Amino acid sequence: MKIHEYQAKNLFSTYGIPVEKYVLCNTPDEVQTAYDRLSEQRVVVKAQVLTGGRGKAGGVKLANSRDEAKLLGKNILAMKIKDLPVSKVIVCEAIDISSEYYVSFVVDRNTKTVILMMSAEGGVDIEEVATQTPEKIHRFSIDPLVGVPDYLARRFAFAMFDEINQVRQFAPILQKLYQLFIEKDASLAEINPLVLTKQGKLIAIDAKMTFDDNALFRQPQILALFEPTEEEKVEANAKEKGFSYVHLDGEIGCMVNGAGLAMATMDMIKLYSGTPANFLDIGGSSNPNKVIDAMTLLLKDPQVKVVLINIFGGITRCDDVASGLLTAFEQLQTDIPVIVRLTGTNEKEGREMLRGSRFEVAEMMGEAVRLAVKRGQ
Repeated sequence: MKIHEYQAKNLFSTYGIPVEKYVLCNTPDEVQTAYDRLSEQRVVVKAQVLTGGRGKAGGVKLANSRDEAKLLGKNILAMKIKDLPVSKVIVCEAIDISSEYYVSFVVDRNTKTVILMMSAEGGVDIEEVATQTPEKIHRFSIDPLVGVPDYLARRFAFAMFDEINQVRQFAPILQKLYQLFIEKDASLAEINPLVLTKQGKLIAIDAKMTFDDNALFRQPQILALFEPTEEEKVEANAKEKGFSYVHLDGEIGCMVNGAGLAMATMDMIKLYSGTPANFLDIGGSSNPNKVIDAMTLLLKDPQVKVVLINIFGGITRCDDVASGLLTAFEQLQTDIPVIVRLTGTNEKEGREMLRGSRFEVAEMMGEAVRLAVKRGQ
């Protein structure tokens, strides 16, 4: 689960991590009022959307007057960034920046630990730094039984700074950021950039946090911040119906029983130069209503040109699945081609039931995928 920058900064402030002054606004008039409230000559107007790249998209602008701030707020609130509409902005005091740094705690699946990542190349995509100049990134694995005590915090801080005054500021920031990360079940806590001002102070002028969905049941404060995107709403609705669904960017809608088979199906689609439109595991049921729900979900995606149904009949019999498909499609109105591959218990009976119907039936997985890729072109 993602949260907005202003929400992450609220959490930072609660844990004593220094951030600049900011005001949340929903209208251009509120932006003008915020400018007066901050009592600063220069302010920064920043779009609040749950995606990166706001600056490159024009969603972060510097204003030198209250009228300019209002105009920028109006323009940014009318924007879309990566197809996400901007409905709110924050107005922040402009900081005189001497240098910028990157720091984050993130769960690393390879080492199965929390990793502290730091770089003196702040303010840019850390992926670019990792690709072009990986030597500029410091990585430290955090032992969960040790955490970040004073001696380690100072050791990490000296890896980033030479000046003792900066080390003394940075070490407690690391400790507080790690405490926030652990106590709130985060999967990412990132400051980019952490800036050193010309007055010698370290301030987090951006904040990004994501949280473990599986731990939200014990984080009501965090769950209350959830603002699902349209895509997340669809995925949540699918979960309520007993599906595992993830939207992708292709043209072949996939309906499969079993997560492993679903992954293999997508891999084979790519092998034959197609692109899957989704991951959809409907489980082991042949219930016609479940098929209707799954197809309705797939057909809501305007990119889907063909549907591939790949079923392995283990405990679920293939003839029951075929009966469910026939019943379901009596109620569904669609001209989209549907390829069905059945294998397993009573597969011959199941395929025979579907022959002569609106379905294209395949026996082998490769044959079914080739048909789907051809129909999707």
